Amino acid sequence: MIFVIKVTTNKEDRAMELISVKIQKKNLNVFSLARPHGLRGYIFLEAEDRESAEEAAFNLPYVKGIVGKTVTYDEIKNMIEPILEEINIEKGDIVEIIGEPFKKEKAKVIRIDKGKGEAVVTLLAAVVPIPVTVKLHNVKVIRREKQEGESEEGEENEQVNEKDSNEKPELNIDYSQPAGGLIPDDY
Repeated sequence: MIFVIKVTTNKEDRAMELISVKIQKKNLNVFSLARPHGLRGYIFLEAEDRESAEEAAFNLPYVKGIVGKTVTYDEIKNMIEPILEEINIEKGDIVEIIGEPFKKEKAKVIRIDKGKGEAVVTLLAAVVPIPVTVKLHNVKVIRREKQEGESEEGEENEQVNEKDSNEKPELNIDYSQPAGGLIPDDY
């Protein structure tokens, strides 16, 4: 049976420590404790019976009590199991930041940490490149550094540009026309 324990908000971790110490000392029939990410003020406790759950949570600081109704695993499954999203951002991508404080700023991705769900970017509008860490859900991709079909054409263009760069550039200057410099002719 899974019980919901009401605890003081932002003290969930400390309450879990106190409950787990009490469970170990008294050797209670409690199988698991869970604190879902994003759910504040509640802890899930799986125990054999209601007496074991009540004894584990009774007379502890930060614990307010047990919610009367038990829950099934199917009801809390979406809170406990993390949802893995496919990350479609790569190093070198140009992204737009859609979250505060850099909202609507364009940036280039330097590094991605998929485990934490963060990306390190440098703002394109900044004069000095400063790395900024942002959450992946706060950025959207504007363009890729290399598109799939573009890579072969880009290599050919680079080879042509290398041939052109070895030749000396020609200057087309017509000296018969007045140059129109900075100093007027009537000076």
